[in-house]
Amino acid sequence: MASNAIVVEQLRWRKFPVLDDGFVCLVDVMGDDSAIVQAARVSYGTGTKKVSDDRTLIRYLMRHHHTTPFEMAEVKLLVRVPMDIWRQWIRHRTASVNEYSTRYSIAIDTAHQTAPDMWRKQSTMNRQGSEGFLDEQTGAELSREERELQEHALRVYQHRLELGVAREQARKDLPLSTYTEAYWKIDLHNLLHFLELRMDRHAQWEIAEYAKVIGNEIVAPLFPMTWEAFVDY
Repeated sequence: MASNAIVVEQLRWRKFPVLDDGFVCLVDVMGDDSAIVQAARVSYGTGTKKVSDDRTLIRYLMRHHHTTPFEMAEVKLLVRVPMDIWRQWIRHRTASVNEYSTRYSIAIDTAHQTAPDMWRKQSTMNRQGSEGFLDEQTGAELSREERELQEHALRVYQHRLELGVAREQARKDLPLSTYTEAYWKIDLHNLLHFLELRMDRHAQWEIAEYAKVIGNEIVAPLFPMTWEAFVDY
């Protein structure tokens, strides 16, 4: 439909910033809300009457966990994300991925930096989570040390390249805070599952920031009825 095509063109290649130097942008999309209801209605056969409006049907599918119709739509994104966060992201093995290769190309010369007021304390109840923040004075010291470490690692990396060290070996001491980029293509059902997990209050803050941008800035305008049902249920 024309209106969806306009939305797609408005979104395509628009970089939505995340963290200090990350981004998410839409590369391509296949399908929309109508593709979902079309797939759901295929069991009625040709020539049958429309049994419900699109919004009602999508909400029914979402509420009763009829997931297959949502697999009929796909989204391809380009993301720039710190490597430590990308490790969590890539655990969702339901997507097709092509990542920027530092064997062939020079590593992206930027790393995620933590603001002095954003250093979190280890949770006492959850081994993989955090709770509360360190005081800002301590945070300022940690941010300074972080910046010095990242700058030193980048200088060492660049020096190795200048001496002719192979890129695949020169990269080995780059910090996990270094940004990487990847194309990430996934069907809508599995994308919504990713967002459900990564927008949860127990998810790590950094990846939750990416999930919120993907959901609110990309999925919501592309699939408005589906997003409404997803948020409600």
